[in-house]
Amino acid sequence: MAGAVMTGASMAGETPQKLRTGWTTGACAAAAAQAAVRGLITGQVPALVSITLPRGQTPSFAIERAETGPGWAEAAIRKDAGDDPDVTHQALIVVRVAEGSGGLNFHAGDGVGTVTMPGLPIAPGEPAINPVPRRMIDQEISAIAADHGRSVDFEVTVSIPGGEALAAQTWNPRLGIVGGLSILGTTGIVRPFSCAAWIASIHRGIDVARASGLTHVMGATGATSEAAAQRHHNLSDIACLDMGDFAGGLMKYLRRHPVDRFTLAGGFAKLVKLGQGAMDLHSGRSQVDFAELAQLAGAAGCDPAPIAAANTAMEALEHGGPALAQAVAGKALNAVDNVLRGSGVGTDVIVVDRSGRIVAQAGVGT
Repeated sequence: MAGAVMTGASMAGETPQKLRTGWTTGACAAAAAQAAVRGLITGQVPALVSITLPRGQTPSFAIERAETGPGWAEAAIRKDAGDDPDVTHQALIVVRVAEGSGGLNFHAGDGVGTVTMPGLPIAPGEPAINPVPRRMIDQEISAIAADHGRSVDFEVTVSIPGGEALAAQTWNPRLGIVGGLSILGTTGIVRPFSCAAWIASIHRGIDVARASGLTHVMGATGATSEAAAQRHHNLSDIACLDMGDFAGGLMKYLRRHPVDRFTLAGGFAKLVKLGQGAMDLHSGRSQVDFAELAQLAGAAGCDPAPIAAANTAMEALEHGGPALAQAVAGKALNAVDNVLRGSGVGTDVIVVDRSGRIVAQAGVGT
């Protein structure tokens, strides 16, 4: 199964790469469910199925493995995430459909998680199969059942062999999803290197923190700064949001869904860019303005000349020392406050060096 072709970003002067889109776990589960219910009703699981995605596309999926038994049938599809570095790429999505009663009921099989905390679109105690994939599965099963004059009374179990180990590489543990992966997807299509999935996970992290009654959350640009700030403020894992480079995406959502306090932690270079107005801190989408940094250094009592001539932010920090780090913390705090102004959220900023040492702090309670 190959995804559609799209043009990816490229470096200046390079020929744009063609990046394949792929399919979400939700799309794969819907296709496997269609194949399984066909097998249950007719005794024969098809080798290939076509489904209708939420926006009308009709991709086909090859069935890699199928099995039938008394009152049940099972089908498995190998997920193709295209050229996206998706942790579930090449994972086997297995769906068993069994005779049931009382409508369509979903179950978490091996490697699919269970929701244990409030704040997610699925209630605690339910399998981590999101609403859109549930609707897609329902749609595919209902269509086949109608073709054969059957009522939609089935037990649907979704499994991902090895999913529990893969889930350790995702946000699921912090979101209170235990035992495995989530079945996700709103369009059915994985777009390579899309920011949307990451930002959606940040939003869910805020939702879970608020629903859990937390009053202090933290976003960090990386693992080193997160660990330092988490220790400094003694925060739980749930309070630590996987912000990455998407400072703007996190803060805009937090402004609409506030808590009492927000800490933003990051490396020196990232926070320089934040203070200079960047809300996406990725190195490919924002750069340090060394002339502006030199002006800030001069105002902080540092010699601006070596700052202006620096090749990297870390070189600038070596010249500017603690005074420059503190000035950057203050400037970054101003940027945070500008986004969250009027929300009632108290803010602080923590600057962390590469060794994990806090080199500057600014804001509430620092």
